[in-house]
Amino acid sequence: MGIKVRNVGHVVLKVRDAERSARFYRDVLGLKEVARGNFGRPMVFFSTGENHHDVAVMEVGPQAPLPEAGGVGLYHVALRIGTTLDELRAAKAHLEAHGITKLRITDHRVSQSIYLDDPDGNGVELYVDADPAIWREDPSRVASVGPLTL
Repeated sequence: MGIKVRNVGHVVLKVRDAERSARFYRDVLGLKEVARGNFGRPMVFFSTGENHHDVAVMEVGPQAPLPEAGGVGLYHVALRIGTTLDELRAAKAHLEAHGITKLRITDHRVSQSIYLDDPDGNGVELYVDADPAIWREDPSRVASVGPLTL
């Protein structure tokens, strides 16, 4: 019998500058900063309000190499922001108001998404869920991707 994973608890991202990343995750993406610590490296912890923390950033220094697009590692962290396209449109407008214009907008049929990079090149997906019946009736729909205009 295998392990029964119940959910993804949190993600820790390596960043060059914890303070710069804290401003991004707190002020741009709206996550609540809940703690700071130094465990050999400065860390900042954020919560959506559902868990003690959902995302943390760990400073690895200004000379750390940026993630390579074709390299092994984390592709992106997905953050659900709601269930409607209006919420996704509002997020897009908010990002653009903060000068973030390199956005990739996608329709996955089971969800609709905005992809962007954090200040260190870590991928972030902001998404809204579509009707869960779509993937419950046909799980293969999870592998759908197409264009979306907001």
